[in-house]
Amino acid sequence: MTNDPALRESATFDRRVIAEIQRAAETGIYDIRGWGAKRPLPHFDDLLFLGASMSRYPLEGYRERCDTDVVLGDRHAKFPLHLDIPITIAGMSFGALSGHAKEALGRGASEVGTSTTTGDGGMTPEERGQSKNLVYQYLPSRYGMNPVDLRKADAIEVVLGQGAKPGGGGMLLGQKITERVAAMRTLPRGVDQRSACRHPDWTGPDDLAIKITELREITDWEKPIYVKVGATRTYYDVKLAVKAGADVVVVDGMQGGTAATQDVFIEHVGIPTLAAIPPAVQALQELGVHRQVQLIVSGGIRSGADVAKAMALGADAVAIGTAALIALGDNNPRYDEQYRALGSAAGFYDDFQAGRDPAGITTQDPELAKNLDPVEGGRRLANYLRVLTMEAQTLARACGKSHLRNLEPEDLVALTVESAAMARVPLAGTTWIPGRL
Repeated sequence: MTNDPALRESATFDRRVIAEIQRAAETGIYDIRGWGAKRPLPHFDDLLFLGASMSRYPLEGYRERCDTDVVLGDRHAKFPLHLDIPITIAGMSFGALSGHAKEALGRGASEVGTSTTTGDGGMTPEERGQSKNLVYQYLPSRYGMNPVDLRKADAIEVVLGQGAKPGGGGMLLGQKITERVAAMRTLPRGVDQRSACRHPDWTGPDDLAIKITELREITDWEKPIYVKVGATRTYYDVKLAVKAGADVVVVDGMQGGTAATQDVFIEHVGIPTLAAIPPAVQALQELGVHRQVQLIVSGGIRSGADVAKAMALGADAVAIGTAALIALGDNNPRYDEQYRALGSAAGFYDDFQAGRDPAGITTQDPELAKNLDPVEGGRRLANYLRVLTMEAQTLARACGKSHLRNLEPEDLVALTVESAAMARVPLAGTTWIPGRL
């Protein structure tokens, strides 16, 4: 910022907006990038826990247990997932990520007893071999989909939307479509891939119910069936998913990441994760299935505080994607020189679509991929997941809870009117919940 009074920046047309207009005018194309929304949004930082004092009795951290296990998909499936922690790894494709990255995610998740998810493009031997619990995503593209891999999975996630781009299809640019990726997806090598924005064989919830039954029959009713939606009309979407037969509903808020999507989509479509949880829980409660149909929340989960707050609002578990990649080494300062050579810097790099990631995570270049040791990456992810879990336990004990699932909205207050209205908890120091009569 300058102190020159003659230089006054416009709030509407600031330097970032001017630069984008000029970039668009020069190139004639819209901007594509990875990561998630970068604008400030109401988030879990706008909530605080009411720890125990006189009216509540805390638990002693070193002597009294606070359990963390969760069962996902026990509504219909013969073999629901039994996880040691309520923090799962979100779907990220081989193609968007390197084979080493997929292996590292499987190693890290398995070490702490949780699940990982395939993403678009099919199942890789590296991921299946290192994942104790692997969720197979069934997407509109059908890239890499086959019944054999469906049966190898421990659960199936029918993806209807993603938080960074609800209503939009996926994208994988040609520079990342190597011979192996092309073979798995039945695509020409080196040609940009655009995934469909909706499934080709159904148009509504009645058709989804038929598809879920088909998937159950393919897998002998053994596997839990998840339905994932991008957070938009969450109340109605969750109700329809449950009525279609979902065992688990995944709601992904607009802070969720992506490997490659239009910037205008990332920043202007969907609703914040914080705003998506209460209507999802309300829908489950009105159907009488809250906790019977489990709710997984994703989109911008960073810390144990975020985990605990999402669960206090009614989630059964959370999923992390961007944070998991950061734990593996994405945007690590050790690669700052290489990031700067690409026109970015450590902490700012978001050109995941380009396939030139020096950390070896969002690339298909075999030389760059060598920069990620999947064993070391798995260890780092496992450490991060342990920290998230311990942080969440610490907060739960402070609220007098012997299990993370016992956290509840009554344990929370909000710092702003906006977050109070979205989370449906009182504004701090008051009993007022905006919007409640």
